[in-house]
Amino acid sequence: MSATRARLSRPPLSGSEWFAVELDPDEGTVVVLDQRRLPDEEHYERLRSPDEVRRAIADMVVRGAPAIGIAAAYALVLQARAERGDARAFLLAMGIAGRMLAAARPTAVNLQWAVARMARVAAEVAHRPPAVRAERIQLEAEAIHREDVAACRAIGVLGAADLPDGAVVLTHCNAGALATGGYGTALGVVRAARDAGKRVRVLATETRPYLQGARLTAWELQRDGIEVEVVPDGAAAVVLAAGEVHRVLVGADRVARNGDVANKVGTYGLAVLARAHEVPFAVAAPTSTLDMATPTGADIPIEQRSREEIALVAGRRIVPDGVPCRHPAFDVTPARLIDVLYTERGALRPARGETPETLRRK
Repeated sequence: MSATRARLSRPPLSGSEWFAVELDPDEGTVVVLDQRRLPDEEHYERLRSPDEVRRAIADMVVRGAPAIGIAAAYALVLQARAERGDARAFLLAMGIAGRMLAAARPTAVNLQWAVARMARVAAEVAHRPPAVRAERIQLEAEAIHREDVAACRAIGVLGAADLPDGAVVLTHCNAGALATGGYGTALGVVRAARDAGKRVRVLATETRPYLQGARLTAWELQRDGIEVEVVPDGAAAVVLAAGEVHRVLVGADRVARNGDVANKVGTYGLAVLARAHEVPFAVAAPTSTLDMATPTGADIPIEQRSREEIALVAGRRIVPDGVPCRHPAFDVTPARLIDVLYTERGALRPARGETPETLRRK
């Protein structure tokens, strides 16, 4: 595998030599690992404007709900640095950039959450001198990044306590360091179990059509020396029926108020299979992914991506011209099928009626 190392003007906030997204404040760039090129090439892009960051999010250069929220926050740092006008001009420019970024991918709530958080800070500092407000905006974006890494580590410790020594975990898509500020949510549980001295093995579904499991989950677990094996999406039922799996563990892009979870398409099917085979089904997500403004999963907007992502594989056409393709990027798993939801503030049991509202009351 070829590599283009990222050279930053400071240590990465992810705490790792490889990462999904970082800010290079001296260079004035957002640095992202182009995840479309993995596993063949480790290549970092330097993005110099909010529009470049928006395109990177929309085109899956950077992906994963927490990671794209961090990327958007850093994009707004670039906008704040560029805006030298008065308070009104500053807020107008920040608002336009924020709305553009928030629309890049509609399902992952961390994106809208991060933009809204940055907008509140922008309103607080709008009347300050340009250098002062830009510094405050940067501090907020960095806080979002640091909080996400800390949340992932806390989720990992909580979830790892439930994994037996020798556990086999079946996961879908990528919910690791590449999808977050660092460490990962579902894969953070795996890492924490390994760090606690437990033996753990991962079965990663390919996750068609973008193959995030085959390309990304396998890549980062191999880099960390964690045993991983890739299985076709259609083989999940086989390994569950064989009794190989101790837990199905996934991330989330949005959790509705009632505990329904939107995640990469195919997650719902795994939850049904897990219930049929009496295997616990677990979700790991930071509280920034909990959306109290969305009552149920039926209210979550599901991103519809292009036909070409289905019809082409590695540039080769596999679907005849003229045949339509349906490509929902996400599906919704009902709360009744989710045995446990790990967050940095504690665990919920949605199948028993515990919801994000329960967590908030606690």
